[in-house]
Amino acid sequence: MTDDALIFAEEAPATHVPSPQDSWKILIVDDEHEVHSVTEMALRGLEFDGRRLEFLNAYTGAESLELMRQHDDIAVVLMDVVMETEHAGLEAVRKIREELKNKFVRIILRTGQPGQAPERVVIAEYDINDYKEKTELTATKLFTVIFTALGSYRDLVALEHNRQGLEKVIEASATLMEERSIQRFAQGVLEQLAALLHLTRDAVLIRGAGVAAAREANHPPVVLAGIGQYEAALGAASDVLGEVLSGRIADALRKQETVFDDDYFLYYFRSSSDREIVLYLDRGANLNSADSRIVELFCRNVGLALDNLYLNEQLSTTQGELIMMLSEAIEKRSAETGNHVRRVAAYAALLGKLHGLSEEEIELLRIAAPLHDAGKVAIPDAILHKPGPHNDAESAIMRSHAAIGEDLFEGRDMPVLRAAALIAGQHHEQWDGRGYPHALAGESIHIFGRLVALADVFDALLSKRCYKQPWELDEVLDFIKSERGGRFDPALVDLLIEHLDEFQAIGEQWSDVPADHDLGQVDSRLAHTVSSSPAH
Repeated sequence: MTDDALIFAEEAPATHVPSPQDSWKILIVDDEHEVHSVTEMALRGLEFDGRRLEFLNAYTGAESLELMRQHDDIAVVLMDVVMETEHAGLEAVRKIREELKNKFVRIILRTGQPGQAPERVVIAEYDINDYKEKTELTATKLFTVIFTALGSYRDLVALEHNRQGLEKVIEASATLMEERSIQRFAQGVLEQLAALLHLTRDAVLIRGAGVAAAREANHPPVVLAGIGQYEAALGAASDVLGEVLSGRIADALRKQETVFDDDYFLYYFRSSSDREIVLYLDRGANLNSADSRIVELFCRNVGLALDNLYLNEQLSTTQGELIMMLSEAIEKRSAETGNHVRRVAAYAALLGKLHGLSEEEIELLRIAAPLHDAGKVAIPDAILHKPGPHNDAESAIMRSHAAIGEDLFEGRDMPVLRAAALIAGQHHEQWDGRGYPHALAGESIHIFGRLVALADVFDALLSKRCYKQPWELDEVLDFIKSERGGRFDPALVDLLIEHLDEFQAIGEQWSDVPADHDLGQVDSRLAHTVSSSPAH
């Protein structure tokens, strides 16, 4: 037997057992205690990629399965074949792959009785990664086998993280201009970055963790994406990352420089539109020049995505403001309150949220709702400003504003204008079919039309008009309840009643009375968001 054979004097176990965050887990499965001791002794002191080994021990195939269930981050299994039964090890291997669905752990089969499990048969029928007879497995060969297995395990896990990150990037690319999508994009690219650099995510795989933070002028940095211990900080101000890390980020932003340290790497990047990106990686001093180029590319990609996001936000904000200005001009022409359109938009959006609309639908509704009475631009002033009731002919002309507004926006390509056409044309339709201009009924009325119809009447009754004084809140609620299933969608009426305090808060926020006005008067003139009077 050579000096390199696996025969060593037993030593006392190491006093320090590496935690899952800085070690590779090796599971030794053998029914001979001496094999465990000799194996650990042969591998003691081995480090791979800066992380030491942590040993777990099982003496039967059943015990190995239990440990595999408890530790889903075991990197390598050294599996004996013959234990409690002649094929206990092989049965355990099959269950690890098929029942536990663990395709990442590297399994090295060791046997002292090759005839019990011929190498060709085992390799052909079982998903093992290496086959060694105990008599040939010297300390040097064991070292080589483990080192190779750990490299394969690390790369497989990195590929999986890369795949998951790529999925998030692809998902986000379809809607990259939404705030949540930019976060998904940054998170996905950060996960790919971690995979490429062999940074780890959780438990035993954590060696490095990262966080990308962006800062707007006069605002604290905000976490765009995080892995490892920083993952839960998504969307939060960077001070949640702790005093030390937030201080490092603040220094980088103040000095506008990249920092290399023995314990961390902090990359500073400024986009073409002067937006700042900070990437922090634990123990980043191990990065080489190629890794640094990958980090720079990551920051540039996120910076470009942020620039596009904010440009889109500016366009969306401008569009919304122009629509609101147009809507308020229309309301002022009809001598109605300037904040009426804001209240109706807010009321309709709140109702839509309570009804279960998506965030995209709610935002579209919020922007388009102020245009519900756009057709009034074609109504003569004498009719529009008449202080008393309309006669039949005047009423017909007044009612034409719904169809005029629908025609004004119909056929446009922009989603907000298509929504405006629905709202303008249907906000005077009624649940029971008595409305105009199309006498639609029930769910044949688009949900946008039903939402704005209720929001508009609620606000109009609570507000002063040229033809009426504001109603008391109790009177308004009595009227709306009486029209549940008549004018209004019953489900929407119920939502308004159940959440009345939220609607009152909107009315107070956009009230048309001075701040020092009597509070009772404020409640009696409660308003909502977008629309017109039921009489009109």
